[in-house]
Amino acid sequence: MIKNKNVLKRYNLPEKVKFCKKCIISNQRPRITFDENGICSACNFAEMKKNKFDWVKREEELIKLLDKHRRNDGRYDVIVPCSGGKDAAYIAHQLKHKYKMNPLTVTWAPHLYTNIGFENLHNMTRTGDVSNILFTPPGKTHRKLTKLSFEVLGDPFQPFIYGQYNYPLHASVMYNIPLVMYGENGEVEYGGDMKNAYKPTRDYRGDQKKHYFSNLGPEEFTKYGIDQNDLWCYLPPKLELLDNLKAEIHFYSYYKKWIPQENFYYCVENTGFKPNPVRSEGTYSKYASLDDQLDGFHYYLAYIKFGLGRATSDAAHEIRDGHLTRDEGIQLVNKFDGEFPDKHFQTFLDYCDIDKDYFNEVIDSWRSPHLWRKNDKNDWELIHKLS
Repeated sequence: MIKNKNVLKRYNLPEKVKFCKKCIISNQRPRITFDENGICSACNFAEMKKNKFDWVKREEELIKLLDKHRRNDGRYDVIVPCSGGKDAAYIAHQLKHKYKMNPLTVTWAPHLYTNIGFENLHNMTRTGDVSNILFTPPGKTHRKLTKLSFEVLGDPFQPFIYGQYNYPLHASVMYNIPLVMYGENGEVEYGGDMKNAYKPTRDYRGDQKKHYFSNLGPEEFTKYGIDQNDLWCYLPPKLELLDNLKAEIHFYSYYKKWIPQENFYYCVENTGFKPNPVRSEGTYSKYASLDDQLDGFHYYLAYIKFGLGRATSDAAHEIRDGHLTRDEGIQLVNKFDGEFPDKHFQTFLDYCDIDKDYFNEVIDSWRSPHLWRKNDKNDWELIHKLS
């Protein structure tokens, strides 16, 4: 399974690395674009959020949408995909208490819950007073997919992403709830395809099968020995079911200005959300992506493949939100980006049934020569860094 991966070709990356002049992201993030002034698409979108969008009008659009789907007979009328973190808890609480909807939060279970993640999920239902269903995929299949995703895609978190992306649509069909409200549109918030910058919806016809980083759908894992019958929960519902339901998939970030730090403060006050007592490995923050013990390896592999780790992702957004200066972001990235997620390393090896030597072989197979080189001590080092 191990072979040298052509990261440039798989992710259509430019060989020449350049960094945004406004934040700290580079052009190695898949599908991000830069304008003629060297500013990335995510920074340009952040400026649009500040200066171009009429948020009062967009809230009016939200209320009109909710009124269309509002039920008065006690049944759930909107689905909120939810891990138990700050973002979904914020959305669900606002929908219920500010807009008087009856949301059903739908959770695709993490690989392995962290204590704080499990506590926050239940605080959301108890303190935030919203309903939840928790779906746990078949363990043996999930472990196989995790290992294969680590090897084939360089992202062991891919099976969770499939489920988080598609299973809420199954719940939508099963519970006859046409409206699904996701959080942020990651493409425009973090840098990617800007064609949907002015759209509130996600096209379930065109984009729900394949993860936008890998362009690989779960059904393609059958070539590696996964039974097609075991993939049902990872795949989207049949189109005719969604069409008959008249399903609508919306982004809350279209209607409400999306600021992750403020979502965190809101949930601390309203849903009983608790941050980690210590910062997450690979970054400086304590309140984002706390749910899964294997979460750190998703960010670590992004660092290996793209030279962009967890601290880069966190700091870039906070620079755009005005919470950090660019110089402060650079210092945080240089201190924390690429930190190895050692806390749950043995857990990851056991979960994937691999040893440390094999892990390192796979990791090194994802290092592209346009990003990595060996130094005088024979250690790997990034070629391009901000200073």
